[in-house]
Amino acid sequence: MADAESTVALSIGSQRISMAVFDPAKSGGLILKSYGSQSILADPSQEMMRLPQITLAVKELATALKVQKEKVRYSMSGQSVFTRFMKLPALQEDNIDELVKFEAQQHVPFPIEEVIWDWAMLDSTGPEKEVALVAIKRDALTEINATVAQAGIGTREVDAAPMALYNAFRYNYPEENAPILLMDIGAKATNLVYIEGTRLFTRSIAVGAASVTTAIAKEYNISFAEAESQKVTNGVVSLGGRHTDQLDEATAQLATVIRNSLNRLPAEVARTNSYYRSQQEGNMPTKVFLAGGGANLPYLPEFLEEKLRVPIELFNPLQRVSVGKAIDVEQLGREAHMVGELVGLALRGVDQTPIRIDLVPDVVASQRATAERKPFLVAAAVIMMAGFAAWAMNKSDLAAKAQARAGDLKGVKNELAEPGGKIEQQSRRQSDLQDLADAYAGQQSLRVKWINVLSKVKDYFNDQDVWITDFEAMGLYKAGDDESGEARAEQNFAKAAYGKSTLQDLKSSGAGAPPAKSRSQRKKGPAIPEPPQESINVIRLTGFWKSEPTAVSKIVDKIRADQDKDDAVFVLKKNPANPKSANLADEEILPLLNSSIADENKLAEQFVMILPLKNPISIK
Repeated sequence: MADAESTVALSIGSQRISMAVFDPAKSGGLILKSYGSQSILADPSQEMMRLPQITLAVKELATALKVQKEKVRYSMSGQSVFTRFMKLPALQEDNIDELVKFEAQQHVPFPIEEVIWDWAMLDSTGPEKEVALVAIKRDALTEINATVAQAGIGTREVDAAPMALYNAFRYNYPEENAPILLMDIGAKATNLVYIEGTRLFTRSIAVGAASVTTAIAKEYNISFAEAESQKVTNGVVSLGGRHTDQLDEATAQLATVIRNSLNRLPAEVARTNSYYRSQQEGNMPTKVFLAGGGANLPYLPEFLEEKLRVPIELFNPLQRVSVGKAIDVEQLGREAHMVGELVGLALRGVDQTPIRIDLVPDVVASQRATAERKPFLVAAAVIMMAGFAAWAMNKSDLAAKAQARAGDLKGVKNELAEPGGKIEQQSRRQSDLQDLADAYAGQQSLRVKWINVLSKVKDYFNDQDVWITDFEAMGLYKAGDDESGEARAEQNFAKAAYGKSTLQDLKSSGAGAPPAKSRSQRKKGPAIPEPPQESINVIRLTGFWKSEPTAVSKIVDKIRADQDKDDAVFVLKKNPANPKSANLADEEILPLLNSSIADENKLAEQFVMILPLKNPISIK
């Protein structure tokens, strides 16, 4: 569990979910205690495919960081909120709320009852007061908050991503007073945050890293997932001229596709710069800071510097944040520019935020109202009971009155019996629906796990001298026992009926499972222990090498080097569930690896590789 004074921060991006736990420092700053992130595999334009993955990712991060059932601060992306900066006449503080509410009704492009909105006062040098108004569609916020709740965590506060980034920047760069542009390049959009001292202006443009992936997919006629893998693995931004001459032909072609797809980004930035100068009376940025996952593309800073003609550097939101001993410093160094939102959210917990926006979902607002009323209700009940006792002592006829009142209450009870029964029926129905939702979430988890396994296999075997001819999911495998392990794919799996698993049912080695019981039966008698559920615990790969057998051994070495990482899929240990377990010997991982091509008529030699899964996958 997170400590009571800790802040749990959650950032929900289009293709990336990240979470961190921060402790307050004695100096009033922050200590990053734990951190984790996960990628979303779905195309960001496919919202219905993303929501189950978001729930699963948040649940797994909460488990890894040990913050289940905690309340988190999370942010809404810049493209999902409406932001307006307004100047108000000099008024008394008491009148500002009413004026902002009036302005909100005029400027928000939706009926005011359909949005949740908040505002914050900005620093202003003139007599006028300047405020930032932030609004979001009520149903959009409710949907995301329900997704977070399904992951088993609650909501403390909801911020807007651009405001969180501004707070993180002002905290880490307090001496920076020159006009600054902070570019947060996400998957679907890029948030532009203009900062001049304490002044703020934001705008979201519909150009992000996913547009690069889409361009690659279209150019090479491949899926979005394959294009994303190509971008991450081989993608660079062409700088034009003789730069591409230094790359191999395939990489140079890919780099040109990426450059062409990115040309719109600096054009939109330049147009927003002009708007900021003419309509907001701001100054041209003298420096650009890059943030977000889209900033990972090699040579992107050089490309933007060429186009925008201003210095470019990566945003570092951890300059004034201490890092705990449990943090993977190497991973954090690679991802530092992507944690700005988390830092901005955490600063709310130590009251270090110049702008404080709270977009409160309806269910959270109701919970807060109940919590605020509770002390008063308890106090009222105590006072009433004290008065009742004094009355009983001084009024002898109180007993008769109480008896009559009891009769009235009995009548009320009888009247409420029928609706009470309906409420109980609905409660049972809700419980059934929750069971169904949990089962669906479990199946989603299994689906994503298989995708993750296949993705890791693809990454490890990205070698032209090694290829796979057979992939077997195996159960009942025991390390060191060559006789153990059974393949679980049916022989005629290609002809399996729609909706039927092609994995064979796994049965317990003990007695058979007891027959299913009805709900009423489950409520009676002692619990009968279920037999242990079998699962797929090993992947067996068969393939060939054509140049050197060491190519296969190097793959094993890479898997062994990665096995202690948080995102590891395979663990080459006697007991994968125990990190301190002894490592498997090479011959246990590679029961077959011919050391040379003995037959000159052969072009390749066979190998067999056994890869135990870190987390076995159940067959349900």
